[in-house]
This record gives sequence, C-alpha cells and structure tokens, in this order.
Amino acid sequence: MQRIKALLFNGAPLRAVVLLPFWFLLLGFNAQASELPRTAEGKPDLTGTYNVATLTPLQRPVEFGNKLLMTREEADAIAAEVAAVKAADNELSDPDREAPPAGGDGSAGAAGNVGGYNTFWIDNGDSAVEVDGKFRTSIITYPENGRRPEMTPANRKRMAQYYRLFGQNTGTAWWLGQPGPGPYDHMEMRPNGERCLLSFGSTSGPPMLPALYNNMKRIVQTDEHVMILAEMIHDARIIRLNSKHTPEHIRSWMGDSIGHWEGDTLVVDTRNFRERPALSGATQDLHVVERFTLQPDGNLHYEFTVDDPSAWQEPWSGEYPWPASNDKVYEYACHEGNYALGNIMRGARVLEQDVESAQTSSGG
Repeated sequence: MQRIKALLFNGAPLRAVVLLPFWFLLLGFNAQASELPRTAEGKPDLTGTYNVATLTPLQRPVEFGNKLLMTREEADAIAAEVAAVKAADNELSDPDREAPPAGGDGSAGAAGNVGGYNTFWIDNGDSAVEVDGKFRTSIITYPENGRRPEMTPANRKRMAQYYRLFGQNTGTAWWLGQPGPGPYDHMEMRPNGERCLLSFGSTSGPPMLPALYNNMKRIVQTDEHVMILAEMIHDARIIRLNSKHTPEHIRSWMGDSIGHWEGDTLVVDTRNFRERPALSGATQDLHVVERFTLQPDGNLHYEFTVDDPSAWQEPWSGEYPWPASNDKVYEYACHEGNYALGNIMRGARVLEQDVESAQTSSGG
C-alpha cells in the first residue's frame, strides 16, 4: 500500500505526475505570451525601433563549411579582431602624407581610395548574431553551407552585364568601344542606390538585411497595415494586412507585401517586384516570405525564405534577431544633396573628351 501511495501525488494518479511538467511548461508559455504588448485586437504590437547591426555575415565564410554554430570564444575572437581594425583605422592620419595619385589608385576603395566613408561612419555592430543563446556563423541557414545557391546560367550572364555599370576605376573612359549602351550614357543607367531611389544592400528588403551602417528599423503597426521604415535612402515598406496581392502587371521595387497572423507571428508574403529588386542578384520573379515574432524581452525574431527560380537554382533561407533599441532613426537625406550624380555624368563626359582629343591629335 505504501508503494502504491508513493505513485500518487496528493491523491492524484501517476499519469497526473507525468503530465505535470507539461502543464508547467504550458503555463510558462502562456505567461510569456500574455506578457507581450498587444493591440486592441489582441495581436502582438511590433511598434518600436530595432537595431539590426551585427558582425555576422549574410553568407558563411567558406572555412566554416556546414558549421552553423560557433563557440563564445570564437565569437569573442571575431569581435576583438574587428574592434582592433576599427581602432587602427581611427588613428589620426599623418598630416605629412603624400596626396593620392590623380584619379585614385585603381583599388576597390571608395573613389579609388581618394576618399569616401571612413571608419567614423561604419556601424555594423560589435558582436555576432546569437539565436537561442548560441552564436551563428551566418545569417543564411539553408542551404546547409550557409551560402546562397548557385545562380542560373541566364542570371549569371545578366549579372555580368549589370556589373558593367560599375566598371573599373582606371581614370579613363574604359567603356568606349564596348558593345551595347555605356554605363554613363544617361542617368537611368546608374544603379538605383546611386540615384538615391532605393536602398543598397537590401536593407529595406525584402528580405531586410543588415549593412555596414544605418541599421535602424522603425515599425509602426495599425489594425490594417504594418509600416517598416529603413532610412537608408528613405524606404518605407507598407504591408497590407489580410488583403490580396495587386495584379501581376502592377510592380514596384520593394514588391507588393501582404501580411497575415499565424498565432503570434506576422507572416509577410511579397511578390510583384520590378526588374531590379534591392536584393542583389534577384529578378522580377523574386518571391519572399518573412516571419516576424515578438519576443518577451522586446526583441524581434526575423526569418525569411527567398525563392527566385530565375535567379537561383533553389530557394534559400535565413534568420537573425532584431534587438529593440531606444535610439532614434535619423533622416538619410540622400536625394536632396545628391550632387555627386551630376558630377559622375559630367566626369564621364570629360573622360570621353580626353579620348576624342587623343584620337584627333593622333589623326585617328
């Protein structure tokens, strides 16, 4: 009898004891869910500001292979290395240094390393992404190597043609004599980011990815819409809730975003892009599904899946946290002061005139 009583808990049968941990877990889950700020309709209120800056790259460095996680020691080592590089770059410049060569030195630095963004402007965070208490080697989680899939042959050809817009900084009109329209024939040949029309690096999305700086996101939520401001250029995504997509012939750079709630997770489906989405390599056939889940600590968990059969040979996915922030989003004000675009075009004409003058003087 005593052994039988030992199998009871306050007179309850053994199965109640077995189920008790489950009920404790369920109560804990419900308590966390009830702690979330909610709208009048009972949906999690995502309204707030988030800073998505991180040292974790979108694509996993090849040396990590299929290794998604890394130790705290590895993460700390990466953070220390980045901090050391930034500290060195912030050292005062030698006032007696020589001027850079005319037209730049031809390297990949800003304007051929004659000047541009210095370390003061870089704000890509000071730590790696941490999900469920474990550090990640990449934002991409699928494919297993943490890298974007192979491009389709047609898209590789398309992107090679697109990269001609950037060319090489040789200080000459290198584009003359090449087939097809030149990258400086008119302003619409220049990239959308350079024209202050659409953010670069897919910071505005979708998917919405961290960048070298300006990583603040501002969300304003109503019963019918969710607005996500990415003040890199001045992009505001308007997500219509419980609606239908516009007809396929109505397209936009950030696509048509429709959201719905699955429990406490906002699921956003975006399609109907124009020919140059913000996501590098994507085509107008891009289809992105995002999931925004508010956490009890106020942070957002962000997941996305990219499907573009015209660009990549299979879909790819990723996730990373959006930490809540009390900082403010400041105006980017790109177009209002975009004098550089006119100077780019005028500079191209000067280089072309140099070639014409050389040909004239040589009798060519």
